[in-house]
Amino acid sequence: MIERIVIIDTVDPLTFYGVNNANLQLVKNLFPKLRVSARGSVIRVIGEDSETADFEKKMKELVAYAERYNTLTEDAIISVIKGDAPQELKRDGVIIYGINGKPIQARNANQEALVEAFGDNALTFALGPAGTGKTYIAIALAVRALKNREVRKIILSRPAVEAGEKLGFLPGDMKDKIDPYLQPLYDALEDMIPALKLKEYMETKVIQIAPLAFMRGRTLNDAVIVLDEAQNTTTHQLKMFLTRLGQNAKMIVTGDTSQIDLPRSTQSGLVQALRVLRDVKGVGRIEFTKQDIVRHHLVQRIVEAYERFEKADAPDAAPDSTAPGQA
Repeated sequence: MIERIVIIDTVDPLTFYGVNNANLQLVKNLFPKLRVSARGSVIRVIGEDSETADFEKKMKELVAYAERYNTLTEDAIISVIKGDAPQELKRDGVIIYGINGKPIQARNANQEALVEAFGDNALTFALGPAGTGKTYIAIALAVRALKNREVRKIILSRPAVEAGEKLGFLPGDMKDKIDPYLQPLYDALEDMIPALKLKEYMETKVIQIAPLAFMRGRTLNDAVIVLDEAQNTTTHQLKMFLTRLGQNAKMIVTGDTSQIDLPRSTQSGLVQALRVLRDVKGVGRIEFTKQDIVRHHLVQRIVEAYERFEKADAPDAAPDSTAPGQA
């Protein structure tokens, strides 16, 4: 009798073992001659040399499957252990597999263009109205790069411009004050990475979520960096952010130039950057429209209604139309 140890630290234990350890129990049933125990990311097996070697091999195959698809089904376990190839999940256009094997993929031509631009450029601008999925796809691309070991970390950021001077009046420490403005980024990650694995990534700073002000002075190497809501950066802030780009790193900057929350006297850094970098090689630019909205169908009608209202109201707003902040 010998003992072997299998480490499964690249996958979420809950995903691998299943709810109430259902997957683990199935594995034990399929290896009746072995004594199998598991604690955290460590699986111990005791038995004859040839059988424990086969067990270790099969577990590594199951880990690879769980890494790839973010799920582990009963059928997949049975197929792998019996020596059959498990059924391939849908792969056409899939960026990554999210929680429970949910395929995350481009849902329209501009999302597909964003995926392609990310592959071709070190810096990509994704522009357009809310609900077009630009931030969601950007984060999916970052998670894919991390899973494929193309980078060592993901850095997600947003300007906390809505907080303004009221930040000091919010309860809690700095993280508690800032987190509400970063919640959309957490929401996307929670769709793509199992909870325990996401917590581990956050604690070890493999994934970092921070307001834009925390980027100053850093050089961001071996990373995918996503800046969301960039229309609310000042010209100095966005220049500072863009010049953080380090070796083996890529940036995606998302924003909607029709939703600028800065004071009217302050020019948007995104508006300026789009002009300054228009002809720079290595910079991609994808422009989404209201036809690309992938949220509830009512969202597109809301955007169209506001556009009609603003056009109808334009004569009244004419004296302010050349305000320096929006030039």
